[in-house]
Amino acid sequence: MVDTILDKKGSHISLLDLREQSVFADYFLICTAENDRQLRALAQSVVDDARNNGNVMPNGREGMPETGWVLVDFGDLIVHLFSPATREYYKLEELWADAHVVLHMQ
Repeated sequence: MVDTILDKKGSHISLLDLREQSVFADYFLICTAENDRQLRALAQSVVDDARNNGNVMPNGREGMPETGWVLVDFGDLIVHLFSPATREYYKLEELWADAHVVLHMQ
């Protein structure tokens, strides 16, 4: 899934291991998109990648690209796709600072 995000030019990718901090998800995959169009493309690509490579469909999809945040829920993995300003505002990495950072890519 990280490769899919990179292919669509997603940036500032973080994978957080929440297994010790959360009961609702094991991992957060967080990335930044530069505009609404890229957010929309990333969200669709993440869903397509999961369906094509693991036969997995999301439990849900929340948010709209226009709001700067799209969430795709795969159960144990929740993918957060942000605009730069929205990511800075919510600061999920700071909120979940006790989580183990599995991956961080600029």
